[in-house]
Amino acid sequence: LSAGARLHVSRVPSGAEVTSETLDQMAGHLTASASLLPEAAGFGVVGYGCTSGTAQIGAARIASLVQAGIATPAVTEPVTALVAACRSLGATRIAFLSPYVASVSERLRSVLSGQGIETPVFGGFDEAEEAKVVRIDGPSIHRAAVDLVRDHAVDAIFLSCTNLRTLPVIEALERDLDMPVLSSNQVLAWHMGVLAGEPVSGPGRLFDAQP
Repeated sequence: LSAGARLHVSRVPSGAEVTSETLDQMAGHLTASASLLPEAAGFGVVGYGCTSGTAQIGAARIASLVQAGIATPAVTEPVTALVAACRSLGATRIAFLSPYVASVSERLRSVLSGQGIETPVFGGFDEAEEAKVVRIDGPSIHRAAVDLVRDHAVDAIFLSCTNLRTLPVIEALERDLDMPVLSSNQVLAWHMGVLAGEPVSGPGRLFDAQP
């Protein structure tokens, strides 16, 4: 972040297991969670940090619920951010690596398709428990990503889920795969910087791209 930027964090309860029902339940907490942020801070943008939750709840509904709790001109989340990142990089076909079972990611893949971004290559760790996702280590993510894109023609790979520890593996993966590597937290941080007009640095080719 630039010297004048400040980051504040609030939290939303999440179910122990990741299902369409538990993801949708987060919508009921968004306004209250946003209202805990200090109004006097004058937020240029507020981000909601759940990829699958966004696909389930919907970006427009999330923006409305957040803005009901805190005054801000812009709201984003990993799905809108990913679409913006793909457009900035010119990526229309991406490999999709998820920590979850395939059924959890089906809605997100459909949302992306509706935005002109196809996910012809999909892989996952088949994990249904949220608490175990954060325990997936960097080497495992790296190996899974390399295996996923092998022999497939895609423009980039997306490492889905804000609970997946992806930031330390992005640059090494980009060297090994020779393509942009995107992740939920990375695209969210980039897009928040774009919307707020604040320079943000981070791992990967995305931060060299023009919005």
